[in-house]
Amino acid sequence: MSLTVSNRVARVRPSATGTVLARAITLRQAGVDIINLGTGEPDFDTPEHIRDAAHAAIDSGKTRYTAISGTAELKAAIRDKLRRENGLEYGDADILVSGGAKQSIFNLCQAWLDEGMEAIVPAPYWVSYPEMVRLAGAEPVIARADYDSGFKLTPTSLEAALTKRSRLLLLNSPCNPTGAAYSAAELGRLGEVLEDWPEVLVVADDIYEHIRLDGGEHATFAAVCPSLAERCVTVNGVSKVYAMTGWRIGYAAGPRWLIEAMTTVQSQSTSNPCSVSQAAAVAALNGSQEPIVGMVEAYRARHAAVVAALNAIDGVRCHPSAGTFYAFPEIRGATRKLGLEGDIDLCERLLEQARVALVPGSAFGAPGFVRLSFAAGLDDLEIALGRLKSALSA
Repeated sequence: MSLTVSNRVARVRPSATGTVLARAITLRQAGVDIINLGTGEPDFDTPEHIRDAAHAAIDSGKTRYTAISGTAELKAAIRDKLRRENGLEYGDADILVSGGAKQSIFNLCQAWLDEGMEAIVPAPYWVSYPEMVRLAGAEPVIARADYDSGFKLTPTSLEAALTKRSRLLLLNSPCNPTGAAYSAAELGRLGEVLEDWPEVLVVADDIYEHIRLDGGEHATFAAVCPSLAERCVTVNGVSKVYAMTGWRIGYAAGPRWLIEAMTTVQSQSTSNPCSVSQAAAVAALNGSQEPIVGMVEAYRARHAAVVAALNAIDGVRCHPSAGTFYAFPEIRGATRKLGLEGDIDLCERLLEQARVALVPGSAFGAPGFVRLSFAAGLDDLEIALGRLKSALSA
């Protein structure tokens, strides 16, 4: 008798970004000088006032279980943030705090999706979206957005993807991996399409909300389309903007019946998020936002240098990013010139020969592209871009 994993797990691919990170770490441990531009993690330290709040929480004994859905203090901070910055009103029972925005979306998929249902995933997409849908037993339907459309879902492509089995639309703005961000007008046009599809819920993944590089204002779906707010779950967290990736705090706000179901899922998996991290998240949301300004200014400078350098390489073209700390260049011309089959082969060569770790676009549903994170210092970026130019110009 042979033992095998469950069918639902067998359908799921491991995280490509995690695989790249593991490979880069292994090479570094072997003494190879690898510059890792594959991981979406800020290189900044968590701001001091947030770290101080964590120390204070430990010293005061806040190291025990909390309510499964999060502490009252953190929920109050989230309510205030959503009201102040997004014009959204929620009560405590409409909010679930989880171990990162990823867990928030996973909880939602488990609570809402069933076999035979479909979830629309605009591509390029964050690598975990389709896999979380599959783990819930549903099918991801990929709605492709290309380079010339600015990597944004249009009303026409949304209409084409919708079927009688559609139950979910996953929207990420600003987007990982492309850096594209939807305007209020663009979200409004998508909302007009969804008015005629009352069984479709929307996830507004706003995790990169404050990392805007173009000076534009963030628009979130529930605020732009109030008539659909009862069908929208707004997901956010502290990982990216406050350089708190390891603290693992995300949250979801939406219709109470669904938040209650998501809380039930969480109660049977991880239970409450880390108590100390929740105290730190309160300080992040309620405290000074000045550290964000400095970090975003640094990302802007890096972004300008990266996009200019990429567009100067023969066979590469790259849109400026509206937000996030990613560039998503098309590399088909360079790949053909080198006689390689595609982006996966190219990333393998760049890792082995140029000693730069990138993530192939195929992992994001976009063959022919690569994702480059500029959440790294300018010195490392300059060296890495020089290596890339040499390797791609060979």
